[in-house]
Amino acid sequence: MWQQFKYRNTGGDRPYFVYTPVNYQVGTAVPLLVMLHGCTQTALDFATGTSMNLLAEQYGFVVVYPQQTSTYNQSLCWNWFTTANQYRGSGEPASIVGMIQAIQQDTTRWTIDPSRIYVAGLSAGGAMAVILGVTYPDLFAAIGVHSGLEYQAATNVGGGLKAMRSGGPDPLRQGLVAYTAMNSFSRIVPTIVFHGTNDGVVAPVNGDQVIQQWMQTDHLASDDNYTADFTRPTSITPGQVPNGRSYITTTWNAANGDAVQSYWKIRRMGHAWSGGNPAGTYTDPQGPDASLAMYNFFMAHPLSKIHLRVISQMRQNSRYRHILADLFHVKRKRRRA
Repeated sequence: MWQQFKYRNTGGDRPYFVYTPVNYQVGTAVPLLVMLHGCTQTALDFATGTSMNLLAEQYGFVVVYPQQTSTYNQSLCWNWFTTANQYRGSGEPASIVGMIQAIQQDTTRWTIDPSRIYVAGLSAGGAMAVILGVTYPDLFAAIGVHSGLEYQAATNVGGGLKAMRSGGPDPLRQGLVAYTAMNSFSRIVPTIVFHGTNDGVVAPVNGDQVIQQWMQTDHLASDDNYTADFTRPTSITPGQVPNGRSYITTTWNAANGDAVQSYWKIRRMGHAWSGGNPAGTYTDPQGPDASLAMYNFFMAHPLSKIHLRVISQMRQNSRYRHILADLFHVKRKRRRA
């Protein structure tokens, strides 16, 4: 079932669309996948091209598609390249998270498993997925980045165009910047990345940088317990789609064997969703199925119960600190009066 809603906050109004499997029953806790479209796309176009709703029917999860509007970007791009949209509680990330919270709170329609909330995006949506993973690591258990860019690859429009052509700043430095932005919510965020080797819109080097940035961010977030070397992966697996494209899947695992980064490089593929439905824009049906690969990766990476308890306590403490700050501010005003 496809439904349209509208989210309003200080950042403006944006529609979002939710797909609920036909046989879903309220009370059954299910995963939530957030899907972020690319430039010039709509939520419906992106849903069609990725076929994620078909997987939702098959495996029983809910999908939400936030929609950018021409009010905020004439090309319908998520504005990943401006600093106002690169921090927690600000701009587009806050709006997208507000949509998720609205879904969580609407218990008459859905019961969302808080340990299995994920975000994936294409191009500008992929860059925004990176930002959400950095700014809300307490919410998203893992992220998927298709043809996207590293955290703060740019901080203005000109820098964004340059990064798309030739890559962003040093990913190790950006890894530290991302870790700092996580603040007290820092944790390892598992990441799956897809990129075509012939991408002429977002240069393939950006896929490398997303992986490298997250390696450094996760290394720091783990208190140095997780260490990965981009040039020395845990595994390299070649693949071939029958009558389609060849690809290489590279993974970097933690000490316990869990894949922390998974990188799919699709040979000769351009700027398109791998394995997508040609009825949607920016799709390449000859590539491996990125939607299924992301779903499988996500389901292998729920937030742990221990982490959920810690995050819940941190949020409560944060609210308590805000209440104390507000009370202190009121008392100071009264004394001055």
